[in-house]
Amino acid sequence: MSATPPRKWKFSRRKLLIGLGVTGGALAVGLPLSLPFARLKIAGMLDSASAPAGTMPKDPFVWFEVTPQNRVRLYLPKAEMGQGVHTALAQIAAEELRPAWEQLEVLNASTARGFDMGTMSVGGSVVVSSLYNPLRAAGAALRLMLQEEGARQLGVAPEKLTVAGGVVAATADPSQALTFGQIVSAKQGAWVASKQEPQLREPAQFEFIGKPMPRVDFAAKITGAAQYGFDMRLPNMAYGAVARAPRMGAKLLSAAPGTARSQPGVVAVVATTEFAGVAAETRAQAIAALDALQLEWSEGDVVEQADMEALVTVQPGAGTVLQSAGSVAAPLAAANALRAEYRTPFAAHAQLEPQAALAHVLPDKVLVWCSTQSPGSLRADVAKAVGRKAAEVEVTATYLGGSFGRKLNVDVALDAARLSAAALRPVAVSYTRAEEFQHGFFRPPTQHVLQGALDGAGRIVAMSHAQASGNVFPALVGRLLGADFGAYRGGLLRYNIPNRQVTSQPVALPVPTGFWRGLGLLANVFAVESFMDELALSAGVDALQFRLQHLPQDKLGERFKAVLLAAAERAGWGTALPAGRARGLACSWDAGTVVAQVAEVSVQGARVQVQRFTSAVDCGVLVNPDIAAAQTEGAIMMGLSSTLLEEITFSGGQAQATNFDRYPLLRLADAPLVETVFLQGDDVPHGMGEPPLGPVAAAVANAVFALTGQRLRRLPLKLA
Repeated sequence: MSATPPRKWKFSRRKLLIGLGVTGGALAVGLPLSLPFARLKIAGMLDSASAPAGTMPKDPFVWFEVTPQNRVRLYLPKAEMGQGVHTALAQIAAEELRPAWEQLEVLNASTARGFDMGTMSVGGSVVVSSLYNPLRAAGAALRLMLQEEGARQLGVAPEKLTVAGGVVAATADPSQALTFGQIVSAKQGAWVASKQEPQLREPAQFEFIGKPMPRVDFAAKITGAAQYGFDMRLPNMAYGAVARAPRMGAKLLSAAPGTARSQPGVVAVVATTEFAGVAAETRAQAIAALDALQLEWSEGDVVEQADMEALVTVQPGAGTVLQSAGSVAAPLAAANALRAEYRTPFAAHAQLEPQAALAHVLPDKVLVWCSTQSPGSLRADVAKAVGRKAAEVEVTATYLGGSFGRKLNVDVALDAARLSAAALRPVAVSYTRAEEFQHGFFRPPTQHVLQGALDGAGRIVAMSHAQASGNVFPALVGRLLGADFGAYRGGLLRYNIPNRQVTSQPVALPVPTGFWRGLGLLANVFAVESFMDELALSAGVDALQFRLQHLPQDKLGERFKAVLLAAAERAGWGTALPAGRARGLACSWDAGTVVAQVAEVSVQGARVQVQRFTSAVDCGVLVNPDIAAAQTEGAIMMGLSSTLLEEITFSGGQAQATNFDRYPLLRLADAPLVETVFLQGDDVPHGMGEPPLGPVAAAVANAVFALTGQRLRRLPLKLA
């Protein structure tokens, strides 16, 4: 392969877009609204996590299948990527259907199951909250149908029957009973929905919700039976490899097979200016044969780190106003106003399992198995790639070996489908770790300018947050809204401040950026909550008391107060610590969940060591406390790794990391003691996958300042 000489990258309006698997909801802005006002309203809606999540099927048999063997199969449109949603959703469904837990068999629905494609996406920490009511309703509807059919078979009135443990029994004589499987086996004719309105259980009656039920995927994962994208196999399967650009922005100018077809094991070659790849009997043979292709690439972009930082810098007067109250201009112009700048870097997803897919292009259909968060949108993309109708494509999401937003966009499935169409046999394609680091997309870098002013009593009278960030959502979304919700997620000011303003400035970069766990949550909360500590210091007020003094006088304020006090009490806030240790505090709201955290740190030379980490989490209804605790702990560890270690840098048009030797992660030996307290401040469940990530960096940075007097305003944290 050859490449023309590179050029020095210069800023242009060209944007590298990452495709988005939408959730099926539509949003219209009425023309009478002014654009700034409309953007403020849209920002508020997106920030409240109230965007629609697709059309849910009302037919319970899309969700459930009851077999004559008395198994209850629950088909779910949401992929299991380690977050435990299959177990939590099974608990919700079981609460109203009322089977025995051991009867349940949870399966990931393919795109052919009958779900609306808009429902088949995982992200945003809304899986449980968005399916809580639909799944309960579907379970209750099927229970009522089984109860009425059981009544017919037993000759007992439906209201005189009890349903529990997968059995329909006469209340007065439990010996008169039929299992779900027996009822299904004896059923004559088609099932018809009941004319009665199914009754849902009250929280005091819950049998499954709120209990630490064992994970439904536990046995399969422990025994190795669980299948991930990398594990998928079919008879006569080949392996594919794809030619990748030598640097950012490079395009294929010409492509020819060269001698690739004569290389050992090669079964198919595709060489066009749109796509170049090889299918072979083994993965190693496919990778080796890439060197035999005749490819000419355009010059591409010489992306340098300094260029990226210069671009992602807040420009005075630029950006879109997303939050506004009162007027900040006069108070912030005062001589005693505070100002601080914060930065966060590019970051990789670093999930355990790189991209992987298996495709089989057949004359009448296309079958795809893939580690994907969004099989619904992937179906359309595969269809387009191989020139087929979407209805001919069936995508099944396998288990995902981690994702964190990386697998919302899975070009690897398109690669596999193109090569399968050429090879006339199934083809599996997977990324190497180097491909994952250098040819995926990244968490965008950010810069934040915070300003604040205090009155004579030490209360905040004005505060502003101006933020610049690379794109998270496709640039088209940013042009419509004037800002990128993903980039400013977590950046609005929740405190009771009479004059406040938040602006967001999206920045076009020559590097593909996109979704990352929590989107902009970690970066924005790092800046806002670090600055809150700086204001508290200026006011001469304890950091906890300062936050309590500025909480809004509403339900959200009460929830914040509860988690702040709970975290402080568990962590021993205000009590003496051993010499060489200090605590830091931070809090945030995301996806309906309120989190407060306390980090306890020490310093060894120039190295920050987090010794203890305490969280108080109010996620509303706690569906499974064990899974919620695991999600909290996982978010904390990922947040600490990003806070202390992780950073992607660029030179000569390419990311410098190709493996974990250049991108270190937090190790087990450096993991702190983690304690979590759960509170319930709402009567519905809220997000858990991402919210606990929000305050992590700020809590650590605030603790480091308390210990060393060094205010670190850039991630990863590095002591002088």
